[in-house]
Amino acid sequence: MSLIVFCWVSGSPSPPSTSENDVTDAAKSLDISWLAADWGTSSLRVWAMDGSGRVIASATSGRGMGSLTSEEYEGAFLELAGNWLPQEPTGRISVLVCGMAGAKQGWQEAGYAQVPCPPVDPAALTRVRVHDPRLEVFIVPGICQVAPPDVMRGEETQLAGLTASGILDGTVCMPGTHSKWVWLAGGRVEAFATFMTGELFAAITQHTILRHSLAEGNGFDSKAFLDGVGQGLEGSSALAANLFSIRASGLLGQDGGGAASRISGLLVGTELAANQALWREGEAHLVGDSRLVENYALAIRTVGGRPVVHDGEALVLAGLKQVRSAMLENAA
Repeated sequence: MSLIVFCWVSGSPSPPSTSENDVTDAAKSLDISWLAADWGTSSLRVWAMDGSGRVIASATSGRGMGSLTSEEYEGAFLELAGNWLPQEPTGRISVLVCGMAGAKQGWQEAGYAQVPCPPVDPAALTRVRVHDPRLEVFIVPGICQVAPPDVMRGEETQLAGLTASGILDGTVCMPGTHSKWVWLAGGRVEAFATFMTGELFAAITQHTILRHSLAEGNGFDSKAFLDGVGQGLEGSSALAANLFSIRASGLLGQDGGGAASRISGLLVGTELAANQALWREGEAHLVGDSRLVENYALAIRTVGGRPVVHDGEALVLAGLKQVRSAMLENAA
């Protein structure tokens, strides 16, 4: 029996699109054992895997969660990867879904495992109602925390990949629209906290007076970013005042450029200030979009921390393979 796996990853960039014809051509020439997929808010990406877990082909579309109703998920999947399924109506494919497809507005709500807990428990999967007889679909639950209240969905699969690599204890920082700081102990998620850093950056730079301080075409300014990090780390309680000083410095002719980078640094520095007890005590494992991870690593390293960077996509696939293996072992 083959297996298809879906996962959503917070903050993943939208990959270039691949046509259905490309999927069909690949399916004709490759020995596909199972599929892994990243179903994000704005895109769907599917990887074809061989029996050893090696990626041998991939396909993408722009049909992410944000553009779908719950009734449209099955059709969106079949539209992109239907030609990778058995063409005989009697064939059946097991489908394992993780990430935002399990949210309330997703394919089917999958609920949450409560901390402390392993990143993914194969025994807690939710079965999805489907119309195509070739599909047997299950969704991985997210993780929740009661006090203080918090949730994650999608990052648990990357954490499963991290623990599968042998990292069972320590701090994990997962930068993104909603950054996660996670404490692992013995391969279990003990506690975590979410920071709306990425969403705040978008809101501030697009919908406040600071939008007038941004120069078009300016790239990342590391000095302005690190100045902001230091200011945010030392004066996190004055974040609102520090943000307005960026506007004031421009009006007074004191702005040296890099306003967007400075805003980013202030927000990241404030986030680091709230988590000093975690990253100052040991290594901080960084997982996520490469650009964001590099910025966080620069910030943490500059203020005396020890960042360890991990490939986010590789951890997604490692986590999915771990869940797949556990499912097959439990079924044996």
